Amino acid sequence: MIYIDDKIEKLISIAEEQIKKQFEKIDKIAQKNSLKVLNAFQNNKVAEVHFQSTTGYGYGDIGRDTIEKIYCDIFKAEDSIVRSQFISGSHALTVTLFALLRPGDTFMSITGKPYDTLDSVIGFNNNKSSLRSYNINYEQVDLINNEFDIDLIEKKLKEKKIKLIEIQRSRGYSTRKSICLDKVEEVIKKIKKIDNEVIIMIDNCYCEFVGEKEPIEIGADIAVGSLIKNLGGGIAPNGAYVVGKKDLIELVAERLTVPGQGKEVGPTLGINKNILQGLFLAPSVVKSSLKTAVLASKVLENLGYKVDPKFDELRADIVQTIEFGNPDELIKFCQGIQMGSPIDSNSIPEPWDMPGYEDKVIMASGAFTAGSSIELSCDAPIRKPYIAYLQGGLTYEYGKLGVIKALQNIII
Repeated sequence: MIYIDDKIEKLISIAEEQIKKQFEKIDKIAQKNSLKVLNAFQNNKVAEVHFQSTTGYGYGDIGRDTIEKIYCDIFKAEDSIVRSQFISGSHALTVTLFALLRPGDTFMSITGKPYDTLDSVIGFNNNKSSLRSYNINYEQVDLINNEFDIDLIEKKLKEKKIKLIEIQRSRGYSTRKSICLDKVEEVIKKIKKIDNEVIIMIDNCYCEFVGEKEPIEIGADIAVGSLIKNLGGGIAPNGAYVVGKKDLIELVAERLTVPGQGKEVGPTLGINKNILQGLFLAPSVVKSSLKTAVLASKVLENLGYKVDPKFDELRADIVQTIEFGNPDELIKFCQGIQMGSPIDSNSIPEPWDMPGYEDKVIMASGAFTAGSSIELSCDAPIRKPYIAYLQGGLTYEYGKLGVIKALQNIII
């Protein structure tokens, strides 16, 4: 049971007064994205028939096909594939990389090292199923003061043929800032002037509906994201999407399913309504997540913690980081988030050796969908400088209560 300590309630009230202007900006963006989604539903004449399910091969699933047309409209993309057969965002990224790259090709990340779950995919640890094991080469350009290193990118593009450039907008478990689309647009223009054939692939996880535009609109060739993050709206139970150029989506579809069958197969098994309803709610849910993040940023900054982004900074994703500087407070904060959750609130998360990660990781996620990052959650690798990664909140009210419980767990 959650009680609100008077001291914490005062801290929250002070912070809420300080963040009113940010909330107004978030509301305006959510209104524009809601209009975008509603227009896409109406343009594609969504009806109850699209909720129907298919089994087996999934031939002729009109709900699935309509969902993918809606994603095309929202992202301004030529084609899309939106499937429950994608296990996660990391799986969708993996399928996309294997679909677009061939032995001897080189791909390059220009936002530093990708998220930890791609270590084995790329082959940093000599995994026998990695891209490296297929003789696919990897190059990396780190950010400099959170800016793209244009000079080094240009140098590498001129030195050898780069097949694909990967841009991870969200920070993952790094200490860098997330990347806003204006910076992405600028670097894409410069890259395309040097090599117009290089594929620009965006890892868009955590970023959808945070702003008014999406990556395809500013020149990206393909973008990938998860349905248990922003666009699932807390309703989709699993899945991911890939949007972009038609010829690239065809390759992704044939890698996910079967060459020669591609998007024509893939049963929906009753998930269509959840995907549609989650997408419909997504602008509002993202709004709530952003407000929760802004509140956490301001109240913890007021308490003297190092936070990123600060409450009034432009945001690229729903993730809020809090640097604790020691493992004990980090763990207590995450445990407090779990205590403030609707599911498994009596469970106490502890750091453990989670598959796909090099360090022990603590994950607090008392969610209706296991691992959902659009529901209030907090996770962290147990390594210096001991940063908590807070995200989600289906409603602001519930998100605020979770933050209150976490604060009480480290202060009271």
